[in-house]
Amino acid sequence: MPLLGEHHPAAGALASDRARARRHRVARHILFSKYGLHLPLNRQSATYAREGIDLDVSTLADWVGACAVTLMPLVEAIRAHVYAAERIHADDATVPVLAKDKTRTGRLWTYVRDDRPFAGHDPPAAVFFYSPDRGGEHPERHLASYAGLMQADAYAGFNRLYEASRKPGPIIEAACWTHARHKLFDLAP
Repeated sequence: MPLLGEHHPAAGALASDRARARRHRVARHILFSKYGLHLPLNRQSATYAREGIDLDVSTLADWVGACAVTLMPLVEAIRAHVYAAERIHADDATVPVLAKDKTRTGRLWTYVRDDRPFAGHDPPAAVFFYSPDRGGEHPERHLASYAGLMQADAYAGFNRLYEASRKPGPIIEAACWTHARHKLFDLAP
């Protein structure tokens, strides 16, 4: 015999807690499939449909968006931690972006804080941003509040960040030896 009868006042709360836990498990599975397994939402929707579960892509997208909003305070805390560093490393990489008819190329911008090689005690962290192209306005927006040392490649889009008149202050360029070495090898016979 169950401890709580179906008419007990706490039975409804227990049932709603179980339903909430199931929804959270489904949301975690959808997020892991999307970001951990790189399974697009349209494929997830099709997989659920084969199992007789009607989950439209727009519903899945709404859930992913709701999870992103819920996690935003964590994202902001990580961003503040990275930008509080005396020095950061910056890079961008191409990423394939699934479009309706074909795959496009987007950019993933990465800013990393890691003071361990300099005997720092703060934990390392990285913050990521997406953009559809490699325009210089993207790092300007990402780094609008940062002033300090930045190690990066010689991408011309960073040049305005190094200007002395920049507010809240200039970013000091620390050129990347790996990228500079490529030019040296080009000059060598």
